[in-house]
Amino acid sequence: MARSKTKQLSYIAVPSQFGHSLHGLHLSPKKAARYPGHRLPSLARNPKFLLLLLLFLLALLRTLRIGSELHRILPLPSVPCSHSSSTESAWAADKAAVVSVGVGGGDVVGEFWRQPDGMGYSPCLDFSEEFRMESEAARGDRRRKYLLVVVSGGLNQQRNQIVDAVVIARILGAALVVPVLQVNVIWGDESEFSDIFDLEHFKRVLADDVKVVSSLPSTHVRTRPVDGKQTPLHVSPSWIRNRYLKKLNREGVLLLRGLDSRLSKDVPSDLQKLRCKVAFHALRFAAPIQELGNKLAMRMRSKGPYLALHLRLEKDVWVRTGCLPGLSSEYDEIVQEERTLRPKLLTGRSNMTYHERKLAGFCPLNALEVTRLLKALGAPPDAMIYWAGGEPFGGPEALLPLTREFPHLYNKENLSLPGELEPFAKKASLLAAVDYIVCEQSDVFMPSHGGNMGHLMQGHRAFAGHRKFITPNKRQMLPYFLDASLPELEFHRIIKELHRGSLGQPEWRSDKVHKDVTAFPVPECMCNGTSRSSAQ
Repeated sequence: MARSKTKQLSYIAVPSQFGHSLHGLHLSPKKAARYPGHRLPSLARNPKFLLLLLLFLLALLRTLRIGSELHRILPLPSVPCSHSSSTESAWAADKAAVVSVGVGGGDVVGEFWRQPDGMGYSPCLDFSEEFRMESEAARGDRRRKYLLVVVSGGLNQQRNQIVDAVVIARILGAALVVPVLQVNVIWGDESEFSDIFDLEHFKRVLADDVKVVSSLPSTHVRTRPVDGKQTPLHVSPSWIRNRYLKKLNREGVLLLRGLDSRLSKDVPSDLQKLRCKVAFHALRFAAPIQELGNKLAMRMRSKGPYLALHLRLEKDVWVRTGCLPGLSSEYDEIVQEERTLRPKLLTGRSNMTYHERKLAGFCPLNALEVTRLLKALGAPPDAMIYWAGGEPFGGPEALLPLTREFPHLYNKENLSLPGELEPFAKKASLLAAVDYIVCEQSDVFMPSHGGNMGHLMQGHRAFAGHRKFITPNKRQMLPYFLDASLPELEFHRIIKELHRGSLGQPEWRSDKVHKDVTAFPVPECMCNGTSRSSAQ
């Protein structure tokens, strides 16, 4: 689906009912001739009537101009939908509303859009009395300590580190200076915290838990910070206190870099709740990003329910994972040469062959595999699909298997109006944030590979009432993908069975060894009636 063809479409579509109304407003020459001297009837000569007619036409034109943006993505088949949104705000975390979108149409909407049973789980971030008392004591402490952090990686990797930075500041009883975002080596994005996130909202939401300041006060500017660059992986809160608290009390400033997976996934319940509060409440995107993301989501929603895919088909992904894109021998050779020239890019398991990695589930699904999986799970061919991610290695040809079966495939580039993406040009983090918003508001979401965005999206959708999230069971399904003798109907039956328990149902973090609470918020951050009463 070429961008050039999309941009040739008219951005103004007049609904048929408006067309009939406009036709009725034109005076037919034959009817006008019925009056002597071609004069209009007395009612039409009345100034009040003409004024009312003019006001009506102005109102109608305004309605059409607003409506034109909603029909930007024509031509598309009309998909019945029982839900209409009167606002472009982020989707509400109301399970009833989710069901009305995904299930309300019954057989018309289809089984694919059916939402999982959330088992009554809803967010519960009630902190303990001890935690609240510690907050009061910290606010009354006149000795101010400050934590400086530098976070690295892509947008969602940075978000994870910011979450842990808040928790570490809480552990140390320190004020958090707004995190510094390290310039990404791959994308060269120099965006600052406030370019991506709503800073004032971040401060306000966390005011009772951790003080957030924009910069060091003048009394601490010349202080030489304690540099905590030797922090190992998965350390406990007690390790943090034992290692840094004494020096921090003495010097007043602590500097930490690269917090990725430095803090343990298993921390006390109150700190897990704080993680969820940061990830799902405090880290709201800046207004321009939120506005554009909501617009794109509304355009997708205007034709009914939609599926969002996070496709990991970029060249650097194939290089880092030790996998091959499966396009042609030419593209495979390019990836292998890049890996040979830059061996440090390979992320572990260097003793495994590509085939072994593939069968172990360590490789992203390519477009053909995503297509077969969606068809097996019952995705209708006229499904509206939004895909997030960078430019696929191999260009548009890499997406051909997907577009052949699902022609209504869009991304932010061909869904946006002219000029809407210009403020975000060459800012990969801001564009990734727009993708995140559109994916977050989708009826169904599926990643082609694991990763930070997939994990955060999984937790975010769970936190909002367990909206459908498909986790590809790559390790178990790939042998069936390779079996050419398997009849299609049997293949579909097997794939559906393998994914029966991987559609976004509540999953307990206690069943997942050392997993992020921001991916599995049950039971620390979500309760149902039974678990809530037992916790009290």
